[in-house]
Amino acid sequence: MKGRRTWLGLGLILILLLLALLIPAGASGGKEENTTTVLFTHDLHSSFLPHQTADGEELAGYARLATALERQRALHPDALTVDGGDFSIGSLIQTLYTSYAPELRTLGAMGYDATTFGNHEFDHEGMGLAQMLTAARNSGDPLPAMVVSNYQPAQDNPDRLDIQRAMSAYGVKETMILERGGVTYGLFGLMGVDADDCAPTSGFTLADPIETAKACVDSLKNQGAEFIICLSHSGTAGEAGKSEDERLAKAVPEIDLIVSGHSHTTLEEPIVVGDTYIVSAGSNGENLGSITISRDADGGNSLVDYQLIPIDSSLAEDPEIAALVGEWKQLVGSRYLSAYGLTYDQVLTNTSFDLVKPENKDGVDNGLGNLVADAYHWAASKLAQEETDADTVTVVANGVLRASLYRGNITVADAFDVLSMGVGEDGRSGFPLVSCYLTGKELKAVMEVDASVSPIMAGTQLYFSGATYRSNSHRMIFDRVIDAKMKQPAYGAQFGEQFTYPLENDKLYRVVSGMYSAQTLGTVKEKSFGILSIVPKDENGQPITDFTTRILRDQAGGEIKEWYALAAYLENFGGKGIPTHYTEGSCKEISHSWNPIELVKQPGLPTIVLIILVVAVIAVVVLIVRRVTGLGGRRRQGGGYRRRRRFL
Repeated sequence: MKGRRTWLGLGLILILLLLALLIPAGASGGKEENTTTVLFTHDLHSSFLPHQTADGEELAGYARLATALERQRALHPDALTVDGGDFSIGSLIQTLYTSYAPELRTLGAMGYDATTFGNHEFDHEGMGLAQMLTAARNSGDPLPAMVVSNYQPAQDNPDRLDIQRAMSAYGVKETMILERGGVTYGLFGLMGVDADDCAPTSGFTLADPIETAKACVDSLKNQGAEFIICLSHSGTAGEAGKSEDERLAKAVPEIDLIVSGHSHTTLEEPIVVGDTYIVSAGSNGENLGSITISRDADGGNSLVDYQLIPIDSSLAEDPEIAALVGEWKQLVGSRYLSAYGLTYDQVLTNTSFDLVKPENKDGVDNGLGNLVADAYHWAASKLAQEETDADTVTVVANGVLRASLYRGNITVADAFDVLSMGVGEDGRSGFPLVSCYLTGKELKAVMEVDASVSPIMAGTQLYFSGATYRSNSHRMIFDRVIDAKMKQPAYGAQFGEQFTYPLENDKLYRVVSGMYSAQTLGTVKEKSFGILSIVPKDENGQPITDFTTRILRDQAGGEIKEWYALAAYLENFGGKGIPTHYTEGSCKEISHSWNPIELVKQPGLPTIVLIILVVAVIAVVVLIVRRVTGLGGRRRQGGGYRRRRRFL
């Protein structure tokens, strides 16, 4: 009996050893380790074709991106391919956005699994988005899934039902479950707070991103999601406290991966917050991101591999995608450019130097900004129906300059890329030029925004034609402009000597700018805490309530688009090329002097208040010192008297 028990015990031990050998290492409670690879882009901005960089390299282009995607899928057959929004607006092919939806259809052809909305998907407003979704669905082409969780048409949007129908017909979802390689993925999409601010005409309402994310995560987990991905058009920043996606990762730790768009960030390494990885691949299709994450049996994540793969000339073009892009180019020529008598690759002029879009935050002058400002001025004089007032100033905001012009030939497509934002009242791509009137005092306030705000908000940097100013960076904020003058534009002076004359506070001056920039003029009072005030007016001095009535039109009655003003101005140079004076600043001079006279010269309200405060503080200090020294003197005198009395 005892022997039998011994043999049974040995048998059980042997069985347990065999089971231990057969069960894979790391298995626990039915859970196994798994590895997931996600390929990602964001902020593609209609980058169908390669673009040149400052060093002469060609980057991006969807035919090359398609090749990079196929190579990565060969290495990782179960990889997901996702995009973080702003897939539209940035090249001439965007002019087909509402009618042909080339962006979504090309993403579908490249095998993207999912994407989300960015703020630029609303450049054609809510109905433009609806038309694009409808065109994409009606094409019958394969399309990426669309996940949008916290952005819906506002209740008071008159087109709300039509937009909702288009979203529903396309299949836009708040969340989605996707099975791949034995892993159940849960995806959802977010619009960020700043991104929503950048889409003022969307007609959509933003729900709190963090609260929405918590609800989405709970829903996805209930549906069996093992790995949760957020396609976030929110972005990151240099400081974690100002970084929307870092705050999201901290508040909702159950998210495994955040593909972070909007801020155009290029993260050479992921940002890691707990078990959440935040990734960004830069903008305009210059890189394809790839991240591989291993998930252990307890749900912890560890990084296996992370790459940003350059989309450059070393990659061959995928012939199928190259042919599709060629079709889009032909449609642009027949459907959009023919109205201007232009073609896609037509050379307008050339340049012997680079004109790089401004990236700094110190408010310095910029050749590209000045070139565009002169182009607006030239177009308002040469192309517009209305007569040009001699006292005309044109204003260009840094935020509308979307691409650089590099040395060599400049084509129609290059000119469009510089000013590719927006849509006109005519429903066609490109913001139109508009005109309004400001007093000299208000025009100086516009300059003050440039001098005071642009060092902390690069998008507010401004460039002028027809006016100039001098400022001191050490003066009080909102009182840095010392000398503001009208100035004959460079093209009017035949690129020679330009004369200036004083700006009169009460006189009305005609101001020409793009629609978007003009509409923001009225917000200056709020952004300057009431110190500066600007009220755009008509020629009779009456406030403007609708800028669509102020659109500049050509002789045929068509809108003069910002991009076309630049293209026509460049074509005006012909074979002579862009004049070299655009290599130097011309519309503003910034002083960094500590000269006390310059610091208080022609003081405005902020400086006057500061002077009063300084004088008041000095007066209080003097009174305190005098009182203290006076008391001390009396004590000394009193003590001497008492001592004298003792001696007596």
